[in-house]
Amino acid sequence: MLGEQIAESRGKRTARRVVSTDAGGFKVEVSFEGISKVLGLEMNEVGTYCSGSRSDGSLFGEGQGVVLSADGDSATWKGQGVGKFGAGGTVSYRGAVYYTTSSPKLSRLNGVAAVFEFDVDAEGNTHGKLWEWS
Repeated sequence: MLGEQIAESRGKRTARRVVSTDAGGFKVEVSFEGISKVLGLEMNEVGTYCSGSRSDGSLFGEGQGVVLSADGDSATWKGQGVGKFGAGGTVSYRGAVYYTTSSPKLSRLNGVAAVFEFDVDAEGNTHGKLWEWS
């Protein structure tokens, strides 16, 4: 069952790099950074994902990243999702993320599967929301 919203982020795409153009498709690496609120804590976030085209025009991506607080709390994440292109160069992904942390303030994340929405607008601005899935 979908539970409470545990995180929200806003940021900016910082880099894109074509990794492959094999077999009629493509794979692109994307990095982003921004500000997140995770379990109520303000965090800086840096992430990178690699996304490839599929024969039906959809995308499949895998990524990883880190969130860091001003007080030294941190967590890393890994995730996967499916995406699609929208009007004007927008991209929208839906998937799941799994966190790892040794921070007592964030320890709840270690047992959470978090489902996400992650959208990138035509100017490269990112917006993500995560909900606990139990």
